[in-house]
Amino acid sequence: MSVTSRGATAVALALAAALSLTACGGSSGEEPSGKASAGAGDKKAVAQGGKEFADAARKTAAMGTDAAPGQWPRTVEHAMGETEIKAQPKRVVVLDVGELDNVVSLGIKPVGLAPTEGSPELPSYLKGKAGKPENVGTINNLNLEAIAALKPDLILGSQLRAADKYDELSQIAPTVFSLRPGFTWKENYLLNAAALDKTAEAKAKLAAYDKKIDALDEKLGAKKPSVSMVRFMPDGVIRLYANASFIGTILKDAGIPRPKNQDIDDLAAEVSAENIDQADADYIFTGVYGDPKATDKSKAQGNPLWKNLKAVKSGHAHDVPDETWYLGLGVMAAEEVVADLDRHLTA
Repeated sequence: MSVTSRGATAVALALAAALSLTACGGSSGEEPSGKASAGAGDKKAVAQGGKEFADAARKTAAMGTDAAPGQWPRTVEHAMGETEIKAQPKRVVVLDVGELDNVVSLGIKPVGLAPTEGSPELPSYLKGKAGKPENVGTINNLNLEAIAALKPDLILGSQLRAADKYDELSQIAPTVFSLRPGFTWKENYLLNAAALDKTAEAKAKLAAYDKKIDALDEKLGAKKPSVSMVRFMPDGVIRLYANASFIGTILKDAGIPRPKNQDIDDLAAEVSAENIDQADADYIFTGVYGDPKATDKSKAQGNPLWKNLKAVKSGHAHDVPDETWYLGLGVMAAEEVVADLDRHLTA
């Protein structure tokens, strides 16, 4: 399945990153659920390279459909096999925020949504556009009865999130799963669009994103400032997001340099509040997953090491919305991030 010129970035990263990521107990955007926290010690990769994801990259590239526009029924190849969709879906349930962003960008108001635990309500940047989807549990705790009650004709999610629920979901409605959320967001978008017969619209949206990226790239010029991505998580975990992440692909697309400890083909590296000096860069953008009081944000930013960071001393450390920079995982969130980067980096 073809993607935009920059769509291959995600697949290239996939060749060097692993499907199995160490995560917090509650999934927080791009990580699998149900695994123990990695903790917050010295710098540590949150993903590991390996053959596992090389195989996943090849599988991702093969997903989609050969059906012509307007052709129904259509068979869609996806992470869990093949699914036949008999007619244009009208009642869509989405099992993650990435799929929510995807369908809303294509003009569809889903009937059901499984939000993240860290942001249980409809993301503010989608309010007024997404309608009023019914809650069907959370990404880590799906309510199958609530999904069935909505009588959907298409369910969109990912293998990483809900592989163990796929068979039950497929008995409710045709179900199409991407491999995972995160840095494969462009491929996921095209997969969702294939199931909805909206491939042309999705390609146009990705092309519009590319134009905004090109404009930012040109505006910043050849000597771009380095950017550090810091996210405060529950239980003292502090992540420095790297290339194999949603935000990592956007920064890579714009040619924005990263500190060496973040210029790696992993989801993120982890530091503690005591090692927050490892977050140094020309600019620092910070996000918070869930309740800030449940994180080490105050502790880290109260540390003299934080106050001595280059970006902090120059007034170039900024809080950014977690719901777009880390949880959005779709083209609409990506455009919000590009606008934020433009505002902060070109002021």
